[in-house]
Amino acid sequence: MIALPISIQMRILWTLAMGTVFVLLVQYQSSNVWPQQQSQLSNRLDPVAEDLVSLALSKVVIDDDMTLSKEVLLGITRQIARYVVYSSGCNVSPVNGSPSPSTIYIITPTYRRPEQIADLTRMAQTLMLVRDIHWLVVEDSEAKSQLLSSLLHSFGIRFTHLTAPMPKRYKTTKGAKPKGVANRNRALSWIRENANDGIMYFADDDNTYDVRLFNEMRYTQKVSMWPVGLCTKTGLSTPIVENGNLVGFYDGWIAGRKFPVDMAGFAVSVKFLQERPHARMPYKPGFEEDGFLRSLSPFEPREIELKADNCTKILVWHTQTKKNEPSSRVDVVKYKNTNIIDLKRIIV
Repeated sequence: MIALPISIQMRILWTLAMGTVFVLLVQYQSSNVWPQQQSQLSNRLDPVAEDLVSLALSKVVIDDDMTLSKEVLLGITRQIARYVVYSSGCNVSPVNGSPSPSTIYIITPTYRRPEQIADLTRMAQTLMLVRDIHWLVVEDSEAKSQLLSSLLHSFGIRFTHLTAPMPKRYKTTKGAKPKGVANRNRALSWIRENANDGIMYFADDDNTYDVRLFNEMRYTQKVSMWPVGLCTKTGLSTPIVENGNLVGFYDGWIAGRKFPVDMAGFAVSVKFLQERPHARMPYKPGFEEDGFLRSLSPFEPREIELKADNCTKILVWHTQTKKNEPSSRVDVVKYKNTNIIDLKRIIV
């Protein structure tokens, strides 16, 4: 195959991208995704279309030495198509008809383990489809891992890499330990110092997320909630809704908690959080969610904003990756100067 000059490659790529977006926008204009009333359409189509084009094209990464093969062009087409479909279906505000500017601050505690890279990679593939996010990845470590830092940069997602080791007094205690508490509190401190509005969400790296979930939480005024699948023996953690009203909570472990919910089942307005400077997560295994939500006082269950169609849909699952044993030691003499040495630096 003959390599084309960079200028020609760029023109081909641009034409392809614009053509793909145009076709998709025309299709969506005639579908049920777009408003049917002509007056609404004239007010909403132009800004939404412009926003979708910008979003789609921002996802295209071009290397200076790239040679555009048929496979590369097809791959770019699929990526743009997928992104526009998700955006057009998820990012039109139900309140004012325009794309929401609210940033979602996604807090993810993590620690070095065999599954860490796989879990974060899977999660990143989902977050790549979500607009206006800031990923706060907080290591349970004294110092930042260079491997993790390089991984986060490779995703192309706006992020901040922080560290917050579990206090030593909790590491030596017997029984359950307050995992991730120091990480989440560190991220809360960062948000208080760097944000005035938006949404805050605790998202562990071993969960599975439907991209629609992030659009649900984007309009949170105080605290919003929704069901979480694959939780405890009940297989479900959710507010109980009757005739559109919250009447209780369904969870496999109530334990006298005022808010018996899973960590992945709620989001908080940053403005609401800022108005409660003492809100934080307690070092109390099993009561982290309840303790944090209680610390948002004054706040009562009746004020909860019910999402996911009055909690009738599951958009996040507490899947938990299968725990793997640490890999066996490698024979550095036998495999010297091979790819095995590099790979073993990645695999724990």
